[in-house]
Amino acid sequence: MWKAEIKVLLKQSVLDPQGQAVEKALGSLGYGNVEDVRIGKYLEVTVAGADRAAAEAQVHEMCERLLTNTVIEDYTFELVEV
Repeated sequence: MWKAEIKVLLKQSVLDPQGQAVEKALGSLGYGNVEDVRIGKYLEVTVAGADRAAAEAQVHEMCERLLTNTVIEDYTFELVEV
């Protein structure tokens, strides 16, 4: 079995109003050295698979088909054997 730890962020070219709001709020709290806050999502998916390559291919497919909007989001993931 494999646990996929998936991180999804808006592409750099896409405006992130939520990230900008957090950046501004942090500045008003005295954290003036914080720059370029990006808000994303984190997912954990456990996949039963015989080998790492099959699990990795399945996670890529899930991200491309459902878990991310590849037009505006980028994703990365790591597989951890469980």
